[in-house]
Amino acid sequence: MSTSTVPVFDPVALTQSLIRCPSVTPADAGALDVLAQALTALGFVCQRMTFSEEGTPDIDNLYARLGTQGPNFCFAGHTDVVPVGNAGGWTVDPFAAEIRDGKLYGRGTADMKGAIAAFVAAVSRLMAEQGAPDGSISLLITGDEEGPSINGTRKVLDWMAERGENIDVCLVGEPTNPRVLGDMIKIGRRGSISGWITVHGTQGHVAYPHLANNPVPRLVRMVSALLAEPLDHGNDFFQPSNLEVVSIDVGNPTTNIIPGEARALFNIRFNTQHTATSLEAWIRAKLDATVLDPARDGADADPAAFYTLKMTESGEAFLTQPGPFSRLISDAVQAVTGMTPELSTSGGTSDARFIKNVCPVAEFGLVGQTMHKVNEHIAVEDLEKLTQIYQQVLTGYFAIGGRI
Repeated sequence: MSTSTVPVFDPVALTQSLIRCPSVTPADAGALDVLAQALTALGFVCQRMTFSEEGTPDIDNLYARLGTQGPNFCFAGHTDVVPVGNAGGWTVDPFAAEIRDGKLYGRGTADMKGAIAAFVAAVSRLMAEQGAPDGSISLLITGDEEGPSINGTRKVLDWMAERGENIDVCLVGEPTNPRVLGDMIKIGRRGSISGWITVHGTQGHVAYPHLANNPVPRLVRMVSALLAEPLDHGNDFFQPSNLEVVSIDVGNPTTNIIPGEARALFNIRFNTQHTATSLEAWIRAKLDATVLDPARDGADADPAAFYTLKMTESGEAFLTQPGPFSRLISDAVQAVTGMTPELSTSGGTSDARFIKNVCPVAEFGLVGQTMHKVNEHIAVEDLEKLTQIYQQVLTGYFAIGGRI
């Protein structure tokens, strides 16, 4: 494809087309079709795949690649969005993609259809000006980032590994900037695990406690033990890990019944001083040491008989060490915005937690102030700036032969 025949995409118009697909997880609603059509016009080979797992919705995904040789620069993201929430609170149709006073409104503008459109526009400009790069450019796009994250990026990566499809670096287009474009690049993320504690007792009359076994005091001791001391004090790149108890529930509507069960739910966001495995071992040791009532249960009582613990891991903590990749992105941000972005590991999780297993990964996208909110929007001028940043990143990457 000669440079004169390359279609050049407008990031604003492409974002609008994506927003008009109401792709609330797990629905695709045509979003990947819009994206695949644009990428095919640029010469990408697009491969669609649907993954399934019992108890979870089927998810449509897309892997598209321009070129066959290395190095392979990958852009990753998601076309699925969260629900609109309070529809009556929106001042615009959340899927109409209206522009008002220089702002583009719609669910997914910030998180993260705008970044996807900007990347496609950046590739189109690069090709129109310079032709295809000496290497490959790819997109890994899922419809499951806002959902269970089971049939999305992680399974696409497995599919790629089975076929010997390698990526050398990856830029995720999550909305990383807290206030203005240029604030922040994410070079890592905290890990996340959740736990459900169920303490088993014996229901009975409150006037006859010797005939019952109240689980509530046990649960109180157990939760108190988990919160008694900080997990750590942070490190050079991460804030301290935090354990948050988000629910304690008995489900008892009366005052004269000792309940038969008591439950607590907690989440831990942890840094690189821990793993999910080490934290689960720590939690079980704390719970085993506090669940028993020595005066009542006896010295030989088995702690496991009094409670159950279910743990789920959303992702491990990771860090992409500051270096050539983060400098490449930072230099592009500074050239376009005049700002030196902070290298951060703050915030929640993203699909970078899966990608970090195969290559260096960093995140940079739009301003996230309104993501997941009513009247989600972005500044139109930020889309143009982000497109310029992505184009400079690509130019810089291939100028050095991908040696990062």
